[in-house]
Amino acid sequence: MNTLYRVYLEIVLSTLWFLRRIISVDGRIYAFLNAPMFQPYLAGVGRMRAHAAFLKAQATCPAYAQFLQAEGYRPQGKWRLADLPVMTKENYVKRYSIEQRCYGGAIPRAGVVIDESSGSTGQPNNWIRSAAERDDVKRILQLNYQLVFRDSGKILLNCFALGPWATGMNVSMSLVDVGILKSIGPDKIKLINTLKLFGPGYQYLIFGYPPFIRSFVDESDLDLSLYHIDFIVGGEGLSEGLRTHLLQKSSSVVSSYGASDLEINIGVETPTTVNLRRLLLDRPALCRELFGRDTPPMIFQYNALDYVIETNADGELLITIGRQSGAAPKIRYNIRDSGGTYTFRNLAARLAAHKVDLAALAGRTSRFPILFVYGRNDSSVPFYGAKVFPSDIEQILSFTPALQSAVSTFQLAVSEDQHLTSHLHLHLERSLNSQHTLPDAIQLHSEIFEGLKRVNQDFREVSRLFEPNQLMIQLHEHDTGPFHGRDIRIKNKYIA
Repeated sequence: MNTLYRVYLEIVLSTLWFLRRIISVDGRIYAFLNAPMFQPYLAGVGRMRAHAAFLKAQATCPAYAQFLQAEGYRPQGKWRLADLPVMTKENYVKRYSIEQRCYGGAIPRAGVVIDESSGSTGQPNNWIRSAAERDDVKRILQLNYQLVFRDSGKILLNCFALGPWATGMNVSMSLVDVGILKSIGPDKIKLINTLKLFGPGYQYLIFGYPPFIRSFVDESDLDLSLYHIDFIVGGEGLSEGLRTHLLQKSSSVVSSYGASDLEINIGVETPTTVNLRRLLLDRPALCRELFGRDTPPMIFQYNALDYVIETNADGELLITIGRQSGAAPKIRYNIRDSGGTYTFRNLAARLAAHKVDLAALAGRTSRFPILFVYGRNDSSVPFYGAKVFPSDIEQILSFTPALQSAVSTFQLAVSEDQHLTSHLHLHLERSLNSQHTLPDAIQLHSEIFEGLKRVNQDFREVSRLFEPNQLMIQLHEHDTGPFHGRDIRIKNKYIA
């Protein structure tokens, strides 16, 4: 590394050290940093930070140095993040060992936690988290908690999967200092017993995957109206229909965005993004203009100081973590999530052209940039050129009351018969102890088929190319068929 780069790196690291100290001292100062005037500066420092992460990875990470060579990277004058090759599981994670992917070519000897992904889209992978990296994640989670909920003293009930999976253990390790924590895991009986034991005199913050939280609300024998409960969900998308359903028994439902490959809590929902998403449900044309589809994506806000987020030609997110505290670099990493970003100012300008004031959608408004996510591109099924996403089915179920209450979960699959005719299969699992009955087979098929045409424009366009009976719907009793023995500790599997 030449002298100029060493000086540059020192300036960047000094600036970041100063900002980190500011942010660590007081959440109110952190809130001050999300003012409009600071956003271009934070984004600029974030890009400098990404450059510093690249220089460190190139010099000290064996896998990354080999990766640059294998991908044919050649510096072209002024450094640009966009010139670097894109990391994926296929070309990076599976090609190099865990040790090679660490700085220095070895796993740090102390303070390390090894996380495992859920394997919801294939073989689980393992990820090394250094002590400094976990401290950074802890800081971010605590600040987000304080900014959203302000007070301490809540009982925090962590119902994410515990063990090697990333989210559950990180939530427990990070939030033990800000409230009264109990790590329960996805166990409805223990959750209910805990609420009975401590009673409605406390305020509760319950963390978990959306399907688990829904099953708890639907199956609990407690009168939840007596309790003050807020839900924090993550791990998969949350439909507005499900949010509305959960809000009948809670004060708020907030979702966060992250990935085991990268880190948890990259983006978080705010009152502004939730209200925008709800507004777009009734304005499909505006939604398509802004986000490319008729139904709104998950919408979050994120700190450009920590993350540089790009979108490739296929509409997939490329995420660079600028902090160098991690055990391994994450530079232009593609987790196959479909989405994109806006600066707050740019999105506000586009909405203003339609007489929508983004800043007025909520009482407290952050000017941090906007991140929108439709879901994992490799968690979809192709059918006559259209991609059918689990979020499409979730949208249909959530806004059809009879279906929402009677169906626990679902799986999608595509097959081809002996005549080379393609079929789209939807497996539905009945809810446990549901008092609601599903429509008859003809009505159910119509609800799903017309719903897909409504929420997925590509499906609507190609629906003229095949017969409606090529959508095949199969009902299964609870815990039978493809749903038998599924592990409730990890995320639902939606692709059969």
